[in-house]
Amino acid sequence: MEIQEREQILQHHRPKNPKGSFLGSVSTPMHWFRKLHLELHWSFLVAVLIVYGINQGLGMGLSRVSVQYYMKDDRKLEPSEAQVYFGIIQIPWIVKPLWGLLTDTIPICGFRRRPYFLLSGCLTIVSMLLLSLGENVPLASALSCLVISSVGVAIADVTVDACVTENSIAHPSLTGYMQSLCWFCSSIGALVGFSLSGFLIHLMGSKGVFGILTIPATLIILTGILLRESPAQNFVHRRVDEKFLDAAKLTWMTLKHPEVWRPCLYMYMSLALSLNIREGVFYWFTDAEDGPKFSQEIVGSIFSFGAIGSLLGVLVYQNFLISHSLRATLFWAQLLFGIAGLLDLVLVLRLNLKFYVPDYLFVVMDDIVSIFIIRIKWMPLLVLSSKLCPSGIEGTFFALLMSIDHLGLLSSSWTGGILLHMLKVTRMQFDNLWMAILIRSLFRIVPIGLLFLIPGSDPSLISLPSELLKAKKGDDVCEPETHEMAPLINGA
Repeated sequence: MEIQEREQILQHHRPKNPKGSFLGSVSTPMHWFRKLHLELHWSFLVAVLIVYGINQGLGMGLSRVSVQYYMKDDRKLEPSEAQVYFGIIQIPWIVKPLWGLLTDTIPICGFRRRPYFLLSGCLTIVSMLLLSLGENVPLASALSCLVISSVGVAIADVTVDACVTENSIAHPSLTGYMQSLCWFCSSIGALVGFSLSGFLIHLMGSKGVFGILTIPATLIILTGILLRESPAQNFVHRRVDEKFLDAAKLTWMTLKHPEVWRPCLYMYMSLALSLNIREGVFYWFTDAEDGPKFSQEIVGSIFSFGAIGSLLGVLVYQNFLISHSLRATLFWAQLLFGIAGLLDLVLVLRLNLKFYVPDYLFVVMDDIVSIFIIRIKWMPLLVLSSKLCPSGIEGTFFALLMSIDHLGLLSSSWTGGILLHMLKVTRMQFDNLWMAILIRSLFRIVPIGLLFLIPGSDPSLISLPSELLKAKKGDDVCEPETHEMAPLINGA
């Protein structure tokens, strides 16, 4: 079927719900599935569900809360120390281009995708089992297990990202739908994971939850087993260096173009300047004498409401903001992001109690609003990132863009840890936490002054410059492939 004919079919199946209709917004995910199913193979949707929904969404919900309690209760770390260690756990995401280069250039046993899914699942299973079953594990060893698990999740992520990016290049009109579908699945998975996390930690402790995290990793292995992939043709191992060099040259040629590096710089700065003091606020939630002293179940339920905010952000962006100017969307999102940060200040100063608003209700509202704004802020940048990837090194370059994001998160986490340390915010001392919150909120507004780095047009009209689109692809590095999930039972 020709592209024009497929676009006509997609147009014919456009949702008939009036814009702004509540029912139309709620049913939107079904329209995403319908549109993508018309154009793409069903196996792509299955891969997105497993990697984004179960491995990253559900797994993130379970792991985030369990790691926080593991560091606070099992390891007795200070908030500033926990901030630094959380940053270290994110390092495998910063080197995502390495995993992208591997998947794009080095087939294993003739395949580029299946072996990396298998490797991803195995790494996560082994590291989580060691951490869950080990007794008196040294802090360095425990941190190594968490880093290895993060490596496994990052490899699975970059592998499926390559498939998403390939489809975004082949079907540019579906880019927004694909990114929305990815984050919709992630939000639903996170909602379930956060909802269960507190109860599971209460029942079996954080180490018991680490054992449960082997289940999503097992599904990643199953994905690698079922993935039907065309073997790489005429691959010669002695040309690996040449293939790496070609991919690196194309990556550098793309990255140094002003229409690419300027948005990359904005993405990094907008994250790095959003100082992360999450652990200080988390310790205050649970340990402060004058704080709410939330239980594990309450903390998990609060995070689950944050997942609802993320889901609402995806729906609102897809229904109302997908065609708006990037700069306008990011301006208001960044401004509201800074203002929303002051809600934590209201809570820490206990001003909510003066207006008879219970702590739990206020924190739930705070989390929903904050995560909602974060998702609104980040969805257009994800769409933009997909459109900046040159054909042939989709996995590598998209991984590079995402690694820039995680480098910003690392900078934010470590800078926030330094801020907490300078203000002497400890496990039991929170007198200056309000000051840290105020400084963080002010820094969140600073990226507004950098919006000139972002294209001002409709996201759907943005594409790579013509000279980059015409870049020559390697012989066997860059051929786009069609990946299908082999059925469990093959027909006769």
